[in-house]
Amino acid sequence: MRISVMISIALLLLGTQLFAQGSDQKSAEELTTEQLEKWFASDDIEPPVFQNIDVNEGNLVFLQTKPLDDVHHHQNKIIIEPESLQNGWVKFQQCHHNLDKVGRAQILFKKKKVKQLKISSYKNIKLAWVENNTIQLKDIHENAELCVTAESQALIANKDGSYSLRNGPFMRRFLDGYYPLHVTMNVSFMGTGLYLKSTSPLPQHGFDVLQKTEHVSYDAWFEGRLKTELRFHRVTM
Repeated sequence: MRISVMISIALLLLGTQLFAQGSDQKSAEELTTEQLEKWFASDDIEPPVFQNIDVNEGNLVFLQTKPLDDVHHHQNKIIIEPESLQNGWVKFQQCHHNLDKVGRAQILFKKKKVKQLKISSYKNIKLAWVENNTIQLKDIHENAELCVTAESQALIANKDGSYSLRNGPFMRRFLDGYYPLHVTMNVSFMGTGLYLKSTSPLPQHGFDVLQKTEHVSYDAWFEGRLKTELRFHRVTM
């Protein structure tokens, strides 16, 4: 008899959140059948906590060594256009690779902060559809991938004349612990007159930043909760 455990995995970008339940994936974080049966027979509301496993409790830790196993990869592409400086709206593509095997999942976007939400592709997922401000997923299998496109009001004009692109918190959570996550971000701002002034966090091992003319990207491997900010200034003529 297969026993499912409800899990919660949160991955936030531009006001999005992913929830999943019904995992049947075998991993180090999974409860044994004996532990589950004991929990189901008890009066405890919450599942047992692993006292003998050292898990991250939410503190941001950049990984010095990449995990050997496949890790959920959250890949993002953002385009800032000249009109984005006036209205804050940017175009983006968001792809998820190596999704956890679960029966149902939902990606939730903040209302009034996203428009033109569409699914561009998916594989190894039985069903995927847009429902209001969400992406609904059913029967996610091994090596599943999903890509969506939309516009998001994510660019903030600061009082000093600079602009901020803030994202997160990115996280992958199971029960009381946070587990490895791989996030990549590519931002293009051609024709806007913007240039990158600073990043938060600062570049470091596990958070690599690559800057080119009218383009910036970062590659993050971490556990815990990651919030990022790219601050831009505008060239003065």
